Amino acid sequence: MACWFATLAVARAQDDAEPPAAPPAPADDGWPDLSGFLNEKYGFIPVVFPITEPAVGYGAIGGVAFISTPLGEARAGLGRPNITFVGGMATENGSWGAFAGDMRYWLGDRLQTLVGAAYAEVNLDFHGLGKNSLLEDDPLRYQLGPKGLALQARYRIGETLFWAGLRYAFAVTEVSFDAPGGTEGLPDYDESSRIGGLTPLVSFDSRDTIFTPTRGSYLEASFGAYGKALGGDARFERAALAAIHYIPLPFRLYLGLRGDAAASFGDAPFYVQPFVSLRGVPVMRYQGEALAQAEVELRWQFWKRFSLVGFTGAGEVWSDFEAIDGSRGVLSGGGGVRYEIARDYGLHMGLDLAFSQDTTAVYLQVGSAWMRP
Repeated sequence: MACWFATLAVARAQDDAEPPAAPPAPADDGWPDLSGFLNEKYGFIPVVFPITEPAVGYGAIGGVAFISTPLGEARAGLGRPNITFVGGMATENGSWGAFAGDMRYWLGDRLQTLVGAAYAEVNLDFHGLGKNSLLEDDPLRYQLGPKGLALQARYRIGETLFWAGLRYAFAVTEVSFDAPGGTEGLPDYDESSRIGGLTPLVSFDSRDTIFTPTRGSYLEASFGAYGKALGGDARFERAALAAIHYIPLPFRLYLGLRGDAAASFGDAPFYVQPFVSLRGVPVMRYQGEALAQAEVELRWQFWKRFSLVGFTGAGEVWSDFEAIDGSRGVLSGGGGVRYEIARDYGLHMGLDLAFSQDTTAVYLQVGSAWMRP
């Protein structure tokens, strides 16, 4: 959810210590541009996006966003506007949801707060955790009904681009399988369960924009503890590492590198186990107690506002830390096209065609496919 309301507006921040990756084009070049709408202080913006995620089928997400004016003296990692978003979604397989979020900066860019709430009914397929030959090609259909909220605050350390923060998440989730009890491969689960936990985190952000970055890095390390004292039913822990880096190259080429690792410990419900998240791979298709994945993307802005994109990635999950033969992996790749729809913000949007051994899918991309608020 956070990535959706974060994609609505952000200031294009340039690092004063480095020259622009490409010469700026004239402010008015005659091409369609939405910068004027996004520049309105607390402007009201209707938002409608198609959903093309293969795990839930085609659908749409819609809502309204309110944004503040970007700071004129922005630099890499700072000077970003406040964003509030309220919306909902529905897909062809019967999944639907409603959500709201707010991202806000305080104390002269020293404090960032994120608040989000959601209610949803989602229909998915369970393919097992790690390597599971029984469910590989014959998954079990199930329904998730999460209702929850998340609160996060990050404080910037000195005059650096490092942040230290704390996140609290709470959710009540209804779970039901379209299979009778005792079905082979059915995971242990409660029809209604609660999770509540605190997650300390440390991050670094030097991206020139959160929309379509051309340079800079985003790093985050977190370790969450969940348990009864924090409002949940079960005790478990979850650790995660994320790293993204963008490099401008000659001839208006921009290279992006991404890597993620995650692991869960204890009695984590199956639906919060780490899963591979790559274009061309259905959401929650590959789950396990541990995850490692990487993706590479190259964008070529070949003519005026138009770009071509190529990408490839790989992901692996494990059901047992000590059993390599319990792993399950997937390769993905594809290409796409972009148009710079809001030059003041460095916002590109377009379509990606992605594929893996499981499916071929089309994605509408607004900003980076690796969005982080």
